[in-house]
This record gives sequence, structure tokens and C-alpha cells, in this order.
Amino acid sequence: MSELKSYAVWDATTRWFHWINVLCIIALTAVGLVILNEGSLGITNAGKASLKTVHVWIGYAFTLNLLWRLVWAFLGNRYARWRAFLPGGEGYFQAVRSYIAAFIAGHPEQYLGHNPLARLSTTALFLLIAILAVTGLVLAGTDLFYPPIGHWIGQWVAAPGVDPGALKPYSPEMYDAAAFQAMRAFRKPFAVVHLYAFYVLLILVVLHVAAVVIEEVKEGGNIISAMFTGRKIIRGQPVDQEHDGQD
Repeated sequence: MSELKSYAVWDATTRWFHWINVLCIIALTAVGLVILNEGSLGITNAGKASLKTVHVWIGYAFTLNLLWRLVWAFLGNRYARWRAFLPGGEGYFQAVRSYIAAFIAGHPEQYLGHNPLARLSTTALFLLIAILAVTGLVLAGTDLFYPPIGHWIGQWVAAPGVDPGALKPYSPEMYDAAAFQAMRAFRKPFAVVHLYAFYVLLILVVLHVAAVVIEEVKEGGNIISAMFTGRKIIRGQPVDQEHDGQD
């Protein structure tokens, strides 16, 4: 039987990104669901403004965490870089076929980084959280007049004689009615995309967790604990091992 070997895989920045992202998504989901059901919960306008403020501040942390991870894709170790989790590249489709065939045959190939199918799901997750971050920033500006676009939105909708910097949410007396309606029409597609991207993200998160559990059971490699320790323990030869991959 092959000897178990320990490999350094996920660097500290990648692990921190992952768990900060998990916490932000949980918190944003909890607050977002309350906001979506504000009517049935009897939440006042002041309460909605407070909830949206909390949602936006968590969203800022979520967005900054994503931006840092995108930068780290140029700076991190080989498993954190773009080529390690984006699908494609020479031999990628052959790797997908080989991985699926081996998995069905009951002797799945082991990877130190993301396996070929995981690269697809990781890319989809990154795209979705990027869409949520961008649309969320637009909604922060149009709902609460928060950065980065809140200043321009305020100038757009402020009633004559009202300081745009003093605008408050749910204060129609401070808005030019026609401009406010035009702004809400501008906002609507971002709100729709944000909502449906959230629903799709929830589905992908469930599938992601299920895939991790299945991979842990079928392949080993302590995938879950590796996202805490940074190390995978694998029996046999990883498909993507380099000479400096083992220590």
C-alpha cells in the first residue's frame, strides 16, 4: 500500500479568503432574507435602512476580500494562481475525461490543487460573487447613497435646494420626484440581477459543499481540514505534483 505523504497546498492568504468569504456569505444571506421579507415581518422604514446599512458594510468586507483574492491570484503559490483554478489550458478537456472515467471506475485521481471539475465550479463561484459584489455596490449607492456611486446618485435625485450629501433613505421630501423615478428605473435591473445571482449562488454553495464531502469520502486527502491547515495528506501520486510539491 502506498505511503501517506503530506503536501503544503493552500497558503495562508487563500485560506483566510475562503473562511472570510464563508462568514460574509452567511451573514449577507441572513440579513438579506430579513430584508426580502420585511413586509411580512412588519419592519419599518427606519428598520429597513438599518438592515440595509448592516448588509452594505458586510458587503464592503465581502468585496474587499474578493479584490484581495483576485490580486493574490497573481502573487500566491502555484495552487492559488489563475491557472490553478480557471478551466482551460493545454490538455484540460483530456484531464476532465480522465478524471471522470477514473472516478466512475472507483479509483479517482488525486490532485493537490483543484481537480478539473472543481476548477469549473470554482470559476462559477468567483463569477457569481463578483456579480453580487458589483451589483451590491450599485444598490448601496441607490438605496443608501453610499460609496462608490452614492455621491453621484445624490446629485442626481436631490430636490432643488437640498444638499446631496445630506440625503437620507426613505425621505421622499428630499428628492426630486422625476429624477428619483428615473434613478429607480436605472436601479431595477441591478436589483433583479443581484437577487437571482443570490439564488444561483445558494444552489452552487450547496453543490460545492456536497462535492467536497463526496471528494473527501471517495478520494481522501483531508480536503476539508486542508483549508484550515494548508496541508493535504495523500496516498499515492498526485496528478498535479511537481518536484517541489512534497515536503
